[in-house]
Order: sequence, then C-alpha cells, then structure tokens
Amino acid sequence: MSSKTPPPRPSVAVFDFGGVLIDWNPRHLYRSLIPDAAEMEDFLAQVTTRAWHEPQDHGGDPAAATRALQALHPGKEELIAAFYGRFDEMCAHAFAPMADLVERLHEGGTSLYLLSNAPNLLDPWLRGPAQTRHPFLGRFQNYVVSGLVGVSKPDAAIYQLVCRTGGFRPEEAVFVDDVLANVEGARAIGMSAVHHRSADGTIAELRTLGLPA
Repeated sequence: MSSKTPPPRPSVAVFDFGGVLIDWNPRHLYRSLIPDAAEMEDFLAQVTTRAWHEPQDHGGDPAAATRALQALHPGKEELIAAFYGRFDEMCAHAFAPMADLVERLHEGGTSLYLLSNAPNLLDPWLRGPAQTRHPFLGRFQNYVVSGLVGVSKPDAAIYQLVCRTGGFRPEEAVFVDDVLANVEGARAIGMSAVHHRSADGTIAELRTLGLPA
C-alpha cells in the first residue's frame, strides 16, 4: 500500500497589493478634487480611463502618459497630473484584516514578498512613504512591481522573478491575488495559490496550507 508524500508547508507568502492588502481606488483622491460625484465619475470614465493607465502597469512611463493625456484634455491638466502625482492618496486605506494577517505571518516566521501589477512609482513609494502610512508593509522583505521590471502577471516570467528575488523555489511559496488569471499563472509555475475573495476565506486557506494565519 503506497501513500503520497504531502506537499511541503509553504515558508513564503507572496501577496498582490491592490484589492488584497490596499484598497487602491482613484476615488479616494478625486472625491476631494471633484466634489460633484457625477462629474468625478465622468472624469474617471472618460479621461483617466483604465485603457490609459493600465499600460503604465506594464512598463509605460507615467510622466509621458500624463503629458500625452493633458494634451488631449485642455483645462484638465492639474486633475490629470494628480493621478500619478498624488498616488499616495489613492492608497490611503488598508484592509485591516489583511494587515493583521501579514503581522501574524511575520510573527510566525513566514517570509513575505509583494508582487504587483502597478506603475513603476509604486516601488519607491513602498520603500518609503508607504511604511509610514501603513506600517505592516514594512514586514515585506522585497517587492516586485510590474511597471518597473517590464513584465506583468500572469506572465510566468514575473513569478519566476519574484522567486529569484527572494531566493526561494516556487513550491516553497503561496501566492495570494484577487484576480483568478493571476492565481492560475502562479499555479502554472508550481506555486500554491489562493484566489482572494474575502479575508476570512484567504485566512482559512492559508491555515489549511499550514501557515500561521
């Protein structure tokens, strides 16, 4: 009678940023800049669109993108400049149960890394101002930001890069992301992965994997 050897308990946890740890949302900033809610929503839908800002998550230059958009929308230059110029205010709110989870994992000896599809300016923000606003982000040993490295989830190369950055093998890590395609990308290279839909659900799955969640 044979038995399978259970997979090793992950010793590394790799987290997505926006939607998992931080409630990244341009509205946190633009509510103060455009008091009329309908006007604000129109600005976000028609000017600083997803189609405009997503290329910066994949290596585009935020400064060049800002200038190009300002040229298309005379009179809205300052509002457009705020999108990247006041990035910190879009990241003002952490998800408290997830922040507490990071602290427990750190206290339990789990190595922590962050892997985000985000513009290159996220990297210096994480290494400085973010740790004042959100001290739990200081528990992460390193960060891989797609806009800085020029490759993004769910490309296998970015998961391999975070493994090399931390000096661990894929099978030693669990990845947490709220986008299913990104979760599947991590599993495809041999990482355990959790599709984050709620703090309680993610905590339960990490406990099942043997982490001190």
